[in-house]
Order: sequence, then structure tokens, then C-alpha cells
Amino acid sequence: MTNLKSLLQKAYPNETDEILSGLSSLRFTTFRVNTIKSTVNNIKAVLQRENIKFWQPKFSDKAFIIDQTNASKIKELDIFKNGEIYMQSLSSMLPPIVLNPQAGENILDMAAAPGGKTTQMAAISENKAPITACEKNKIRADRLQYNLKLQGATSVFVMRQNAIDLNDMFSFDKILLDTPCSGSGTLKSADEFDFFLFERLVKTQEKLLQKAVKLLKAGGELVYSTCSVLKEENEEQIDKFLKNKSMQIVPIDKNMFPDATFLPTSIDGTVCLCPDQNFEGFFVAKLRKK
Repeated sequence: MTNLKSLLQKAYPNETDEILSGLSSLRFTTFRVNTIKSTVNNIKAVLQRENIKFWQPKFSDKAFIIDQTNASKIKELDIFKNGEIYMQSLSSMLPPIVLNPQAGENILDMAAAPGGKTTQMAAISENKAPITACEKNKIRADRLQYNLKLQGATSVFVMRQNAIDLNDMFSFDKILLDTPCSGSGTLKSADEFDFFLFERLVKTQEKLLQKAVKLLKAGGELVYSTCSVLKEENEEQIDKFLKNKSMQIVPIDKNMFPDATFLPTSIDGTVCLCPDQNFEGFFVAKLRKK
């Protein structure tokens, strides 16, 4: 029977034990400062006043890490309730940083809910990049809309539909495809892995990527990410579009993320994070349309 451990042993014969150990680790609570509404110094002052011990990863001065004893306390603070911070895993902060949306660029977020990366892109671009955020599920779309309002992300327009069904007449400068995936990099144990769901999602990922390539302008950039460490959802998806010569890899500099432990990837310039106490298992690739 195919299970997560057998897939990991096939893809990472030397790293399987490290991955499984990382999955079972108790991760720290992390959040990001919403620079639309606050500043890093303001948030530090609040945490110090509340005697909440914190530390910060090297890859971003807007990211904070706190231990589990203070996790519930954070959600009682006004900075959480009024959207000055956003609870978000460190790994999921990487795709918007890699995409680097700028003022005036037309951005598409193909699978936006609940809005962590969407609001992060709005903050990075200082609400000056028009962002189209797609979410077909009504409950998830409502949650997305709530988070956008709370975070003050006024540059975002929500389309309540599957991104696969977008009209091909649309055209975007940059696209973020944080695709639905098996979650193999975030599971608490290998027993939670659903192989049949994994097989269905692989097909969905390919369709979403095909659509993204159609919607991207020539010279435009696409960031593809998953919270998975499996090659079938990561490099194998990207490789199809490299072979047909429509896209090229924009190498990601691993030195941007000195805190992370990386797994080997079969495509140079892509990154796959190994799960540990700080990071979830996560894959990120950046491509440019020729």
C-alpha cells in the first residue's frame, strides 16, 4: 500500500527520518506584522509591555516567533483583534516575498482563502498593486473577505469562482498559485496522509498551472507553492512547463532564508523546506513566461 513514508523514502532516501521527525515536532506560534496598519516597533512595544517573550527569524523583520505558552494570549490582544498582526506560518510567508509585488503591477492570487498571502502581498505593495483574489467556496470566500477588511487590504478584489474558470482574456503581470495540496509538509504524523486525495489534487494542480500560464503576460512572473514535500506535487508539476519551453526558472536565492533547512530538489533554483520547529515543509518555485 502506498503511504506517505514510502513516497518519502522514494524521493528522499537520506532525509526521510528527518522529515518525519520534523512533522511530529511541536511548532512555535508565528505571526506577521501588518504594515498597512502598524509598524514592527509598535508591535515589539506591545509584546514587551505584555511580557510576551518573542524572537524573530533572520529572513524577515516583520515576522515574529513566540512559544506556545503565549499563543492564546496573543489572540486576546487588540493588535490581533484589529488586524495589526496576522497569524501565519513562517513557511507561508515565503511565496509573497519571492513574488515581490510592486505598486502598479496587476496581481492574481489563484487560491486566496483565507487570505494570509493575499493580505501580505497587499502590505508589501503598500496597497498600490491591484490584486484579484479567487475563491470558489462561499464559506472560505466570506472568511477571505472578512480578513481583507480587518487587515485594511483595500487593493484586493475578490472573485467568487474557481480560478480555472477565469476568462482567458484576463492578463496579469504576476501570479501567485499557492495550490491546494496534500499538506504532506504540515501533517502531524504520516498516518494523516490521504493517498486518494493526493492523487486527485495532483490533477487539479496541473490544471491550475496550465491556466496560470495562459493568464500570465509575456515576461510576467509566476510563483508556484505548496505545503507539500512530495515531488509529484512540486518539481514534477513544474517540469512539464519547462519541457514545453513556455516558462523558465527564476532562481530563488536560498541565502534569503538563512533560518530554513532545505531538502534537495531536482530543479535548480527551486526550494523545498524541511519541516522543523519553526517551518512547515514547503515548496516554492518562481517562473517567468518567455
